[in-house]
Amino acid sequence: MVKAGYKFAFLFILLIAAGSTQVLFAQETADDPYKDVVQFTGIIVSESDSTIGIPGVHIYVPKGGRGSTTNPYGYFSMPVLMGDSVVVSAVGFEKKSFIIPSDQGKSLSAVIELVEDTTYLREIAVFPYPTEELFKEAILALELPYEDNLNNLDEFLSQDVLNRMYWEMGPSASLNHRFFMDQQFRAQQYRFQAPANPLLNPFAWAQLIKSIKRGDYKRNRN
Repeated sequence: MVKAGYKFAFLFILLIAAGSTQVLFAQETADDPYKDVVQFTGIIVSESDSTIGIPGVHIYVPKGGRGSTTNPYGYFSMPVLMGDSVVVSAVGFEKKSFIIPSDQGKSLSAVIELVEDTTYLREIAVFPYPTEELFKEAILALELPYEDNLNNLDEFLSQDVLNRMYWEMGPSASLNHRFFMDQQFRAQQYRFQAPANPLLNPFAWAQLIKSIKRGDYKRNRN
């Protein structure tokens, strides 16, 4: 008898939950004259660069409490109702909202462009000392050993020292930037395919053979 009572109570709770869901959906469709469901798909891009989709963009219907997000390529797909007000929002971009039309059939595709929302902050000066007066005092009290080094300029500027400094010097800011841009370019170039193998490139082999004939690898760096 106790188990039968638990089963009856469980079934009663399920019936109440199902009835509540049907009432809420009926209320939503009753308030909206357009009851037909539309499969809304599309891609979201930036207005400044429309070739690459924006990932992680929120597409939601505030009235119905439904929504979705774009995948890593900016693509999304979600069911909506005709007449729904859809809001598109993402961090760093301005919000955009529009209404699903009632004359587009059972499916709707769109390319949505978002405008970048740039916020400019006021300039903040950061000093290594609490006050400007202490900073000036530290600069004036600084003693640089210029006099001892002036007598040994020939030793510090010798050709051997300069050559060693040149070959041990790290890449500059421009070289780091160029390396980073090359990596970004290769990532976009091989986005949807496997990277090319340089060992199978005949032009690379021709360039290597020419450099060997010129003796580029026999030169003494010093």
